[in-house]
Amino acid sequence: MMKQAKTLQNWLLAYLGISLLTFAFSANALGAEYASVSKDGVNIRSGPDTNAEVHWEVFKDFPLKVLQRKKEWAKVEDFEGDTGWIYAPLLKDKKTVIIKTKKANIRVGPGENYEIVASALYGVVFTPGKTDGDWVQISHADGTTGWISKSLIWP
Repeated sequence: MMKQAKTLQNWLLAYLGISLLTFAFSANALGAEYASVSKDGVNIRSGPDTNAEVHWEVFKDFPLKVLQRKKEWAKVEDFEGDTGWIYAPLLKDKKTVIIKTKKANIRVGPGENYEIVASALYGVVFTPGKTDGDWVQISHADGTTGWISKSLIWP
């Protein structure tokens, strides 16, 4: 009886361990961290230090994928796949998206059959709202609102 209990206990521990590992890897893959920049003129650097070379500069609400955190710094990736480091307090949780094609049509409703209300160019940032299938409702600081195909924006 004691041997059976020990075998069952080992089996349950192994199962629990595998389940936790599976959850950790799937949550990490599905739960990528995205943030946006809190103000204009923020530097993206070659390393996690104010003395590191400036790779490029970003503007307020620019979306970034957080790849790693190191003390007060975050290694980030932009919509073009470029990576660098940003001082983490300059990031905010606000979700934004960016146009990743040369030109994108914004429509009255969620589908290609809806009227085009505006066009947006590569690199323009919007705030996303609700989704409907492969479409996202977006709004811009200038008041432009409408729907856009998920394939035209990042993330």
